[in-house]
Amino acid sequence: MTPPRTGRTPGNDGPPGNDEEVPLNTVSSNEPQDLAWLLQGLGDEVPAIRGSVLLSADGMLKAAHGFDRTSAEQMAALASSLFSITRSAGTRFDGSNEVRQVIAELRSSQLFLSWAGFNSVLAVMASADADPSVVGFEMARLIRAVRPFLDTAARPAAAADERASSP
Repeated sequence: MTPPRTGRTPGNDGPPGNDEEVPLNTVSSNEPQDLAWLLQGLGDEVPAIRGSVLLSADGMLKAAHGFDRTSAEQMAALASSLFSITRSAGTRFDGSNEVRQVIAELRSSQLFLSWAGFNSVLAVMASADADPSVVGFEMARLIRAVRPFLDTAARPAAAADERASSP
C-alpha cells in the first residue's frame, strides 16, 4: 500500500488559511461513503450533542447521527438555508462568502453550523448547557482530521444542459 499523498487545498475551497498541507485519501470524494460513524464519534466525545448532520452545501443529507431520517433531512435543509443566508451576508457586508461557523442559541438548544470541506457543511444540535467552545473545538478537530472524506463533489452541469435541450 502506498503512503498517503499530500496536496494543497484550493484557496477558494473554504475559510482563509486553509491552504495548509492535507493528506489526500485513496477513496474518491465522489464515491458515497458511510460517514455516520464519524458523527457518532463526535457525539461520544461531547455528550451534550443531541444530534449531528453532514450535508452538501445545497442541503442533501450525506450522514446523520442522533436524528431519525425525517428529522435529519429537515435539519439538512434548514442548515443549508441558514448557511446560505450567512454566506450572502458575508458577500454583502464582509466582502467574502467564506463562512467558518454559525451558532444559534435557541430556547433549550444550541445549533452549530460549520464549513466542513468543499461543498459540505456540518450541523450539530447540542443542549442549551453545552459549552460552545468545546462543541466548536471538537467540530473543528473532526473536520481537520477527516476533511478529504467530507468534501462533496460538484453536481455535473451536463444534467442541466440535457433538461434544457429536451422538448
